[in-house]
Amino acid sequence: MWGKVLGFCFGFMFGRFVGALLGLYLGHMFDRSLKQDFDKAGGFSGLFKGDDINERQALFFSSCFAVMGHIAKSNGRVSETHIKAASVFMNEMGLSGDERREAQDAFRSGKEADFSLKETVHDFKERFARRHDLLQLFLEIQIQMAFSDGHLAEQEKQLLHEVSKQLGISRTQFSFLLKRYQAEFAFRQQQQRFYEQQNQQHSTHNEQQGHRVPPNNSMNRAQALALLGLSNDASARDIKVAYRKLMAQHHPDKLVSQGLPKHMMEVAVKKSQDIQAAYEYLKKAA
Repeated sequence: MWGKVLGFCFGFMFGRFVGALLGLYLGHMFDRSLKQDFDKAGGFSGLFKGDDINERQALFFSSCFAVMGHIAKSNGRVSETHIKAASVFMNEMGLSGDERREAQDAFRSGKEADFSLKETVHDFKERFARRHDLLQLFLEIQIQMAFSDGHLAEQEKQLLHEVSKQLGISRTQFSFLLKRYQAEFAFRQQQQRFYEQQNQQHSTHNEQQGHRVPPNNSMNRAQALALLGLSNDASARDIKVAYRKLMAQHHPDKLVSQGLPKHMMEVAVKKSQDIQAAYEYLKKAA
């Protein structure tokens, strides 16, 4: 409204009636632009609903574990592997006491027959609608849970696709995230084998004789490119662009400021480290 009023007044001062009409039109366009920005920020409801960071973090926390529990039971029962994966995830977050019990309660709620995946994801999307990086990380965490046993069952894939669809993530982007995590999972498995070999060699050091060949910890080019979501014919520029984009999406401090619980920052840190490792390998191999 004020854009029209001011536009009309200034237009009239400099161009009489013709100027007033032009000023009115420009003011209308200005008001329209402001309204669009205001609506994107949540409109008047956004001023009164209180978009508190603690509330957002609590919602991310509870929704994340509830959906994890639901996906874990997609095959009819929760396997020991999924239970262990959820426990390891809680350990990585440093959860203990009441916080760990809250995570366990949320995980169990997702396993209940009356759990509404659609309602839970809808409420989550409503609160984080303008934070695409957090929506994507939420889906990546669910992919991590489903892939914890190294295999993605058809029921799990269908649920993940349903979650991605409700979050507004396209099928193409979903396939991209799935392939990226498969490469990430393979890399972490390789790292785990490396550390196990390293520990074994260290424990038997006094019993071995002669020259010891250290285990191979380097990734290959195909694996590094897959981790960055690139094909084998990617150029140096493609690699740099993908690296910068992924690092920006998984920057821990930025995600926490948007509503990621601080306990879950370790998830973003690990993903950033994997992305960095892949990029460093490709730079050296170039």
